Amino acid sequence: MNIQETSNSLYRQWQILSKLTTGKWTGTRQLKDALEREGIKVSLRTIQRDLNQLSERFPIEKNEEVPQGWRWKADAPIQSLPNMTSSQAVTFMMVEEHLKHLLPPSLLEEMNPWFDLARHSLANQNNVKQWINRVRMVPATQPLIPPILNKEAQQVIYEALLQDQQIDCIYRTRNNQDDKHYTLNPLALVQKGPVIYLVCTRHDKTDLQTFALHRFQSATLLDTHVVHPTNFDLDTYIDSGALGFRVDYNTPTQNVILKLTMSENTAQTFYETQLSKDQNIQLLEDNIIEVSATVPFTSQLVWWLRSFGKKILHIEPQEVANEVYEKAC
Repeated sequence: MNIQETSNSLYRQWQILSKLTTGKWTGTRQLKDALEREGIKVSLRTIQRDLNQLSERFPIEKNEEVPQGWRWKADAPIQSLPNMTSSQAVTFMMVEEHLKHLLPPSLLEEMNPWFDLARHSLANQNNVKQWINRVRMVPATQPLIPPILNKEAQQVIYEALLQDQQIDCIYRTRNNQDDKHYTLNPLALVQKGPVIYLVCTRHDKTDLQTFALHRFQSATLLDTHVVHPTNFDLDTYIDSGALGFRVDYNTPTQNVILKLTMSENTAQTFYETQLSKDQNIQLLEDNIIEVSATVPFTSQLVWWLRSFGKKILHIEPQEVANEVYEKAC
């Protein structure tokens, strides 16, 4: 049986189960008519075979009538009913579209039947299909094509995260000239734009590091467990600006009180999307606004400020201004 036949059989069996009740008997001919109304052409013999197979895995029972009637057993848990609403199907479709690169291959394989069920569930619902066709995620910056990943290395890294085990790997440096050998403690994955980063520590160091997933040339799962840093929290790590990358790789990322002077028209975006929770907007003079906020001083901040060009009239503190204007020259 090929993949398409397996998918169709799985969907048909799910639909059969979803049409059974816990009290009233449902005849096989009724099931055949219900399936055909949904565009599933199937014989009574196939339905009977499906039900006999399903009864080995699900708490369903049959009577001795001809044709047979089937129903869920009285003590069948509600979790046994594999029905999927339209909203659930849409959610599964969006998960598959936008999160498949972050899901471990083993988990993705387990989820495939649910993705198939979602696709089949939406196949004849034009209003829901229109929803899928009317929703998109667009990057806020220049769109880039994701880099090519080494699939074998990716699978090992994802499995290491699942099993909380160390990896032995070969990692290519940014200039694509040197291959480094590392033993790493995988801690988390973060997708930033088109690039997925592994947050980890090296076995001989305690400081947190980020490794771009596409630069892994190979990876081997080790039997040793990950050594976790004390009080590591992924959200705290992200909020620190670490994924914005340091301006100076010799010093850790620090927060600064950023002050930006600009026209009131340029400042409109900050009324709707704030730089930080402590952001403050102050009118300095007619049509001139100062926006202040505490933010991590990162290279991402520098390049973002550059995108304003001459619309920003003044930047504080001076070390941020120096980086912005130095890189702009």
